[in-house]
Amino acid sequence: MDQRPLGATGISVSPLALGAMMFGAFGNPDHHDAARIVHRALDAGITFVDTADAYSAGESEEVVGKALAGRRDDVVLATKVGLALDDDPNHRGASRRWITRAVEDSLRRLQTDWIDLYQVHRLDPATDLDETLGVLSDLQRAGKIRAFGASTVPASQIVEAQWVAERRGRERLRTEQPPYSMLTRAVEHDVLPTCLRHGLGVLVYSPLAGGWLSGAYRKGREVSGPGSVARRQRFAAAFDVTSPANAAKLEAADALGALADEAGLTLVQLAIAFVLRHPAVTSAIVGPRTMDHLDGYLAADGVELSDEVLDRIDEIVAPGYTVNVADNMWSTATQDLQPAARRR
Repeated sequence: MDQRPLGATGISVSPLALGAMMFGAFGNPDHHDAARIVHRALDAGITFVDTADAYSAGESEEVVGKALAGRRDDVVLATKVGLALDDDPNHRGASRRWITRAVEDSLRRLQTDWIDLYQVHRLDPATDLDETLGVLSDLQRAGKIRAFGASTVPASQIVEAQWVAERRGRERLRTEQPPYSMLTRAVEHDVLPTCLRHGLGVLVYSPLAGGWLSGAYRKGREVSGPGSVARRQRFAAAFDVTSPANAAKLEAADALGALADEAGLTLVQLAIAFVLRHPAVTSAIVGPRTMDHLDGYLAADGVELSDEVLDRIDEIVAPGYTVNVADNMWSTATQDLQPAARRR
C-alpha cells in the first residue's frame, strides 16, 4: 500500500486508516476477533490506526493496545480526547486539567509510551483555545505525543487556531478529521480548501456515510440499519428511511450503487476511491466490525476513478452538498447553530 504525507508533520501514513470505533461493546465485543482484524489490516499494508478514549469507554483503546503488542513501531497510532466518558463534567472537554489526565489513561490502555497523533474530538467552547493548544504543546515537547490535531472543526476555527498558535508561541493543529463521503460533501466548500492552505493532514471519517454507501441500502431491499445492535439502537433515527432526508439519501445511494455497477466496482470501492481523490485528503478511516468488512475496504486500495465517473457522481450529489444536513455533524462541531446561539 502506498504511503502519503500526513500534512507537514513529516510522518507518512497509508491512504486507508484502520478505525477502531467498532472494537468493543459498541460493535464487536470479541477482543480476539478484533485483534485478528488489526493484524490482517497491518499485514495488508495499513500503517495508520485511529481510535478514541470515548469508544466503548476506553475498551477500544485496550483492544488496540493488546493487538499492537510487538508491532507498535510499525504503526502510526492516533487517538482522541474530549467526549464525555461519564457524568462528571470534568471528565470531558479540552481543559489542561482533563487532557493531562486523559492522555495518561490513553497511554496506559494503549500500552505505549507515546501517541503519534493526539486529536481533540471536538473543540471545547468552554475552554479557551490557547489553554488547549498550550497543554497539547507541552505534551508534544514532553514526548508523550508526536503531533496533535482536532476533529470536525469549522474552517473559521481552523484558521483561528493557526493564529492563536502563532501569536502565543504554541505548536499548531496539524490535522483535521471531518466527515466526508459522496453523500456528505459540505466540507468541500471551505474545510478541505482551508486544510490545504494551512498544510493540515486530513483523515476523513464515515466515507461510507454511516453504512449508507455499503451497498446494503438499495431500492427494493429491506433496510434494517447497521449490524451493531448498540449502534442501531443509539442512532435509530439515522436509518429511518421514512424520513424525507433519509429517503433522499436512499435515492442517491441507489443511484451511486448503479453507477458503481456500471463502472465494474463495488459501492465500497467507489466510495473510498472518491474521498481519496480529493487533493486535501490524506487518509480515509475505515471502521470494520468484521473481517468481511475489512476485506471489502481493502479491495478499494489502488482504485482510480475516471473523470467521467467523477462527473457522474457530481450529477447525483453536487459538489459541496450534503443530502441530509445532519450528517455534517454541525450539531456537535459548533455551538453557532444551537437555538440559543440563533436567539430563538
